[in-house]
Amino acid sequence: MNGSAISYSLRELVERFGGEIVGDPEVRVSSVATLENAGPETIAFLANLRYLRLLAATQAAAVIVAPAQRDVTQKPCILHEQPYLCFARVSALLSPPRQVEPGIHASAAVHPEACVDAGAEIGAYAVVARGAHVGRGSIIGPGTTLGENARVGSDCRLHAQVAVYEGCMLGDRVIVHSGVVIGADGFGIAFEGDHWIKVPQVGRVRIGDDVEIGANTTIDRGAIDDTVVEDGVKLDNQIQIAHNVHIGAHTAIAACTGIAGSVHIGRYCRIGGAVGIAGHVSITDHVEVSGHTSITKSIDKPGIYSGVYPFEPNREWRRNAVHVRHLAEIVRRVAALEDGLAQLARSRS
Repeated sequence: MNGSAISYSLRELVERFGGEIVGDPEVRVSSVATLENAGPETIAFLANLRYLRLLAATQAAAVIVAPAQRDVTQKPCILHEQPYLCFARVSALLSPPRQVEPGIHASAAVHPEACVDAGAEIGAYAVVARGAHVGRGSIIGPGTTLGENARVGSDCRLHAQVAVYEGCMLGDRVIVHSGVVIGADGFGIAFEGDHWIKVPQVGRVRIGDDVEIGANTTIDRGAIDDTVVEDGVKLDNQIQIAHNVHIGAHTAIAACTGIAGSVHIGRYCRIGGAVGIAGHVSITDHVEVSGHTSITKSIDKPGIYSGVYPFEPNREWRRNAVHVRHLAEIVRRVAALEDGLAQLARSRS
């Protein structure tokens, strides 16, 4: 909730973010709200017509709607081709993050050989190890740990209890939520006789600019080469990213997805919740994967991919999976056979 007294008129919002005003352009708003819970001086939005019934009763001072919904309400409106995008920008304007309070908390442990910019904030009980770097305007939250030679760029926000292991690198304007672990060892083990041998994980994690990482997500360091998350990637909560994964710029991945080692995901992909991606596959740019889908082989064409299949003994699953892959062809062949039998029956009658 925005606790400040700042407010903007609809005219000022349109000047910043575009759109068209219907109604009084001097109506002022100071916070955002849902249609259902809006009050005076709030602005809401309608992007899905299933919520149209809530619009009649909303107490919002103004609403953001698509041009096609120009006449659905008598309230002042901002007409925008992408109402939710406009709402997001307005929300960010009205609910800015708190300002950085430069300095190092008395209880923090910062190694003398660490480099912390004078404009950075280091929270209570945070640890910044030898050789670590924290850029200007960044906040290292309470209890967060930066390992040796870890690097955090400028204007980053690392919330409480984040762990960034040694040598890992974060770009500028990265947001990392609580419980995230960046750079833990990948699951590298080799079986010898009757026991497992650990394979040293000597790579790093490299994260680009403008990345957001949700709570309790884990990103393993590379076994030899680095695990890479490119610019603008958005990761939800509780995602597992294994060693040597490469995620292309501006890809978004929803919660509880598991990505096995050495997977390469392209740019501008959208991965739904609880997706499983098998190791060593590649997914090209502009691919959308529906929730709960299992990706077991590479995808080389953009598009939407879906698939939920009940489990069964592996040998049967493999046999049936082959048939499912050709199901459309089988259906066409059965239909042709049925048509031929029908014609044969008619010719004999």
